[in-house]
Amino acid sequence: MKLRTKYILFVVIIHLVALTLTWFIFNNDKVWFIVSEVFVIISIVIAIQLYRQLIQPLKTLMQGVDAIKDRDFNVKFLSTGKHEIDQLTDVYNQMMDELRTERTRQEQQHFFLEKLIFTSPTGIVILDFDDNVQQINPKALQIIGSAANQVLNYPIEKLTHPLFEQIKLLRSGETVVVKADGINTYKLQKSHFIDRGFSRHFIMIEDLTAEIVAAEKNVYGKVIRMMAHEVNNTVGPVNSIMQSALKTDQLWEGHQFNTLKDALQVAVDRNQNLNFFMRNFAELVKLPAANKQPVDLHQLVNAVTKLMGIKAMEKEIEFKFQLVDDPFKIMADEQQMEQVLINIVKNAIEAIDFKGEITFTTTSTKKSLVIADTGSGISVEQTANLFSPFFSTKKDGQGIGLTLVREILVNHDFEFSLKTITSKKTEFTILFT
Repeated sequence: MKLRTKYILFVVIIHLVALTLTWFIFNNDKVWFIVSEVFVIISIVIAIQLYRQLIQPLKTLMQGVDAIKDRDFNVKFLSTGKHEIDQLTDVYNQMMDELRTERTRQEQQHFFLEKLIFTSPTGIVILDFDDNVQQINPKALQIIGSAANQVLNYPIEKLTHPLFEQIKLLRSGETVVVKADGINTYKLQKSHFIDRGFSRHFIMIEDLTAEIVAAEKNVYGKVIRMMAHEVNNTVGPVNSIMQSALKTDQLWEGHQFNTLKDALQVAVDRNQNLNFFMRNFAELVKLPAANKQPVDLHQLVNAVTKLMGIKAMEKEIEFKFQLVDDPFKIMADEQQMEQVLINIVKNAIEAIDFKGEITFTTTSTKKSLVIADTGSGISVEQTANLFSPFFSTKKDGQGIGLTLVREILVNHDFEFSLKTITSKKTEFTILFT
């Protein structure tokens, strides 16, 4: 029962009792009856005034309670001139001011946090209480190559991107560095925060590719320069001595030194091969900036396939072309892009044991080139190290072919990927955007 109802009921009962008593008094003494009636009337007036002074302000404060329920913190009350009620009013107005200030501060912090998440160079994925993706920023979408509607509100367990496969294995507070596609390196960190008393997880995806590539290049650049210096200092003088000996006919006249002479020639050739070996490494360090000019990609593909045609014929490998009809112009350094295509086609040929196909496909919508081969494919273990310096799956490989390809394509700002689609289909894709 409300306080107002109790008060009215109490006043009514008191006055009914008073009226009943005055009735009995009326039968005995009319003077006391009149006095009693006057008392009752005065009591009623006082009760009405007390109702206005006590109950009405409480009703007004109840309106303030309703405003709080509706999260309207702009409602304030004026002073009534009554000490007790004014104290309540002052406390209420102060509370509303603090609530309004706190809400404004929280809204500003929330807006700042949303802006920070949206513009962050680090990918951020925020999960709800059931580990569904509740929020994902543009950088994370760019990293996984998906649209927001393909990720939002989906359980993280059902997302199949390689990075999400790694995230599923992480516990809160753990950090791992992964190289899911063999090209880009990411740092994954999973943590949690408390929301309304319950734990929620979020994941930060940091792209370390540029830093790691720069560090790798700095390290292997120093190693290659040191090796080249030592090799040149040794090979040059040794070859000069041996060639001088080979050209000095007096040393060989009248003597049967053909075996020794042949051995010296083999040593000279081997030294020349060593120089060639070191020059291949030096290309990684001395790679010039890309001189971008309009290049017809189709003409470049045709030139490279003619160059590599004899090597392909030796293994009965057929080149197939699925090229768009229109000219395919790109802005690139023609010599460097030719080197890229030669390395890709060479690897594709070497991946096929005997008899197979290498298909060249261009698309104008995505502005891409796909070189697909029917070779043995790439294992999961090899994928993580494909573009790492000095890593090779071949016994006599130097491990610089794909590293050089990566350097050139990165310098051109072209996106690329190398992956095995099926057991007999591996694709190298380049996006010229």
